[in-house]
Amino acid sequence: MKQNLTFLSSDGITNIHAVMLKPDGQPKAVIQLVHGMVEYIERYDNFAKFLNEQGFLVVGHDHLGHGQSVRSVEDWGYISEIAPARSLVRDIHKLRVLTSKKYPDIPYFILGHSMGSYLLRRYLAHKGPGLAGAIIVGTGSEPDVKVRSGLMLVRSTAQAKGWHFRSEKIKSLNFSGPYKQYDLTGDDPTNSWVCSDPEIMKKYFSDARCTFTFTLNGYEALLSTVLYVNQKKNISMIPTDLPILLTSGDMDPVGNMSKGVKNVYQQYVKAGISNIECKIYPGMRHEILNEPDKATVYADINNWIEKQMA
Repeated sequence: MKQNLTFLSSDGITNIHAVMLKPDGQPKAVIQLVHGMVEYIERYDNFAKFLNEQGFLVVGHDHLGHGQSVRSVEDWGYISEIAPARSLVRDIHKLRVLTSKKYPDIPYFILGHSMGSYLLRRYLAHKGPGLAGAIIVGTGSEPDVKVRSGLMLVRSTAQAKGWHFRSEKIKSLNFSGPYKQYDLTGDDPTNSWVCSDPEIMKKYFSDARCTFTFTLNGYEALLSTVLYVNQKKNISMIPTDLPILLTSGDMDPVGNMSKGVKNVYQQYVKAGISNIECKIYPGMRHEILNEPDKATVYADINNWIEKQMA
């Protein structure tokens, strides 16, 4: 059974849209889903229904500046006036607290995809204790010098244009390098970096909730988080006994064709995280939960969760 929920964002002014999918009978664990950049939580309905069928309660929300968590569509891509990255992370925790109060005695897992994977990695450095496991999907790793230069450009542009400004230049810089082998316009839905299912991509590119341009404020939240999670001191705050699954497609430009994902894995191993697995899917692109062979990914994630509860 699916129900809509709302809660007040950590920004103090925006009502956050959330969903909860309850299985038949008593749930055996909670799986909280954290979606990516320029999308919304209902895009995970198929995966959530699968998890429901396995006996899991599923919750997730639209981030600030996404989907229905806005006061108007002009706010798409704008996060918050103060500390936008922290606002996103605090809202993840708000939903966890609300859900845990209703279901205090069952294991709690969080899965983050894409931008949501970076936010989850940041979240784990502060709120990792008490989680039964974390599933990090479609993540990556960028050199600090590259991210710092991007942040400098975002901040200097914001000084001139304001934080609500939408910069096509900054957008193109963020979707450069390994993205260039793919069609970024939607003109060729068979060659999208997002996933290789053309029907999903046609729907994606016809959906205004997936095609708006991030504001400078949104890029500030994203890039500051990408920088944060790459710092050794922040990685060291993640509980070393926390079970973690890193998973990605080897044709995903966000993870630099799996190189960035493997780098995160090595960082975590060096930090002493002992229960960690890395699963790379050959031929899959960014949204492994939407690829034609998504049933294999679903089953692998379910099996990993079940193993942590055994």
